[in-house]
Amino acid sequence: MENHSERPILRAGGLGKRVTSPEGTLEILAGVELSVGAGESLAVIGESGSGKSTLLSLLAGLDLPTAGRVWIDGTDLTTLDEDGRALLRGRLVGFVFQSFQLIPSLTALENVMLPLELAGGEDPRAAALDVLDRVGLAARVRHYPSQLSGGEQQRVALARAFSTRPRLLFADEPTGNLDRRTGERVSELLFRLNAEHATTLVLVTHDPALAGHCDRTLRLEGGRLHEEPGRSATRVRLAGA
Repeated sequence: MENHSERPILRAGGLGKRVTSPEGTLEILAGVELSVGAGESLAVIGESGSGKSTLLSLLAGLDLPTAGRVWIDGTDLTTLDEDGRALLRGRLVGFVFQSFQLIPSLTALENVMLPLELAGGEDPRAAALDVLDRVGLAARVRHYPSQLSGGEQQRVALARAFSTRPRLLFADEPTGNLDRRTGERVSELLFRLNAEHATTLVLVTHDPALAGHCDRTLRLEGGRLHEEPGRSATRVRLAGA
């Protein structure tokens, strides 16, 4: 039985994105409708170039849609300016990216401490050390990203993402730059941390095996979301349905 709050923590209505190219206007997303309950894990799969990362950027307020709206915890992102969206993300949202997005000039410890310091945490160092220990990197906290393997860098990124205890975590191809074995280990760690923190997870990937760990899977194709056969669709309204 699902146990979600009545109000979805993430919702999108009529979401669309168009961009102008030399060939004319390109419609990347059209009429996307989405509702994700607190504590739920959702995977969005699709081929490369299908618009998965664009969708994630819109849902997180990193980019603005050309149509429709996005609500995070009841707040309409289209009513906020860039600073307002950044403040909301700082309070509620964490990110894990395919390319890790670590700051090269900072150690693993400093990378994890940074969002804690920005959030005004009481003891960022202690909190960062604790979460790095939980991802198995207690012995590597003084190493810089260039001194870490790809799997270790992604574990630092996971520690950073979960350090502020976000209510909503966006993950963009989190194992895409890793070999299969390392990717499986990072995937297991991602879902273990997600369960421990009861975080809502929205994951985009081209890997069906990774998506299979989530409560629900939707496919992005032709700019629209489609229910994957055999997966629950009780908490999503599909465009055109």
